[in-house]
Amino acid sequence: MQPRLLALFLMALSLPAFVQCLVRHYNFRVATTNTTKLCSTKSFVTVNGQFPGPTLYAREDDTVIVRVINHAKENVTIHWHGIKQFRTGWSDGPAYITQCPIPPGQSYVYNFTIRGQRGTLLWHAHVKWLRATVHGAIVILPKRGIPYPFPKPDKEKIIILGEWWKSDVEAVLQESIMTGFPPNLSDAHTINGHPGPIPGCSSQGGYTLHVETGKKYLLRIINAAMNDELFFKIGGHKLIVVEADASYVKPFEIDTIFLSPGQTTNALLTANQDFGKYLIAVTPFMDAPIFFDNVTAIGTLRYKGTPAYPRTIPTTIPHLNETPLTNNFIDSLRSLNSNDYPAQVPLTIDHSLFFTVSVGLNPCGTCVNGNKLVSDINNISFVLPTIALLQAHYFNIKGVFTDDFPSSPPIVFNYTGTQPVNIQTNTGTKVYRLAFNSTVQVILQGTAMIAPENHPLHLHGFNFFVVGKGLGNFDPEKDTKSFNLVDPVERNTVGVPNAGWIAIRFRADNPGVWFMHCHLEVHTTWGLQMAFLVDKGKDPSQSLLPPPYDLPKC
Repeated sequence: MQPRLLALFLMALSLPAFVQCLVRHYNFRVATTNTTKLCSTKSFVTVNGQFPGPTLYAREDDTVIVRVINHAKENVTIHWHGIKQFRTGWSDGPAYITQCPIPPGQSYVYNFTIRGQRGTLLWHAHVKWLRATVHGAIVILPKRGIPYPFPKPDKEKIIILGEWWKSDVEAVLQESIMTGFPPNLSDAHTINGHPGPIPGCSSQGGYTLHVETGKKYLLRIINAAMNDELFFKIGGHKLIVVEADASYVKPFEIDTIFLSPGQTTNALLTANQDFGKYLIAVTPFMDAPIFFDNVTAIGTLRYKGTPAYPRTIPTTIPHLNETPLTNNFIDSLRSLNSNDYPAQVPLTIDHSLFFTVSVGLNPCGTCVNGNKLVSDINNISFVLPTIALLQAHYFNIKGVFTDDFPSSPPIVFNYTGTQPVNIQTNTGTKVYRLAFNSTVQVILQGTAMIAPENHPLHLHGFNFFVVGKGLGNFDPEKDTKSFNLVDPVERNTVGVPNAGWIAIRFRADNPGVWFMHCHLEVHTTWGLQMAFLVDKGKDPSQSLLPPPYDLPKC
């Protein structure tokens, strides 16, 4: 056993019995696995040979230690999506942002404490496109003796939604980079790794959710897909939403869940229908379909005691561009905002930022038509450095990044109207600097350039409150008057609407370097990324902890 792990193990043994559970150890072995899914044999990277990967269980205030051992041929990192990582940015995981990747044959220990969080999150690889198959659930239970703020379920079920390619996803990525065109669409959507019956592959069964009459189930639903926002629906049943992105919400009843990649939703399901099999459908959403994937993943909910070959009760499938359905779900989300779980929305703002989110076109000498598609924030297509930003910041390594990321777009235009003649972007490795404990408001403005679509933006290191949302160009005089500063939903990932805007607020109380990027992997690859650098505070407890001894080297 390595010295660091041995010391932690011995410390755990010396603790009183009632606190020994506070340190939870996991080993993640990353390696190549063979499969015959979708009637094709292929090799792909998994954790512990599982797809989806193993579930990480913990309680609020637990310390989690995960040793990741890389037996694959590719570099790897693991990101604990939604974990705030207070002072432990070295364990956040995005490659070349907080760490260099773990090379083949080496390992790295992620060590973090879960503070003030409970609910469902996900973990996934955060280098290239490995998260297509390297992902799994994080279940954070409340502290012992603390009940859920909703009816206690009889059982809990994890449901992970994903995408599947018959070919190797890294080859799909490389082809896209070489041609300058969008990557090939996935061949299927999946429910817990099962695509369900699809054309030309009738032997592949779907996922089955087994239930008992009268029982109440907490469904922990995760969208781990690479590039698709998804609808989730169970025929003949209503769902009561109680949580989003590991934050409790005011419960509401709905029949269709909507999730962007990276988002999670907990919902209560009551098994109150007749015996039988009920269709589960997972379908993509694209409100302005240009490049779209319309493959539906099929599963079934089956009641215990149902005869061997019952008729499957169908469900209506949402249309690909059913925007009112998505808005109905999103607009229903409100923070619980109770005495135990208050919504601590920043009411005064130190940094007021305006970020345009776009797709552009840059020259490319090696691409098929001499140009390549790119993405940007404020006309900056982010370039990953060769030394991790956090490492460069901590050790004061010059020339890796600059701290002049623009607080507003360089050119003001009609963002949701006719696109400008010049849609070329600038490139750079820039961060926006924040003082410790300062408050931040970001208006995320979607644009109508080349590929008008939703952009799910994920912020590392923090939760934020979604205080406003609208269509068209953001109007600072009119739109701020309708901001919800009482009980806005608290999230870590939010969809910027096509031809619209989102307003978020957060407090920069976590020192380090924190990535913000589109969680459509194709757009992250194209440069729709940036980072916040949060300076340390005056107190020693407000500074980043020193890097671990086994931090990978670039």
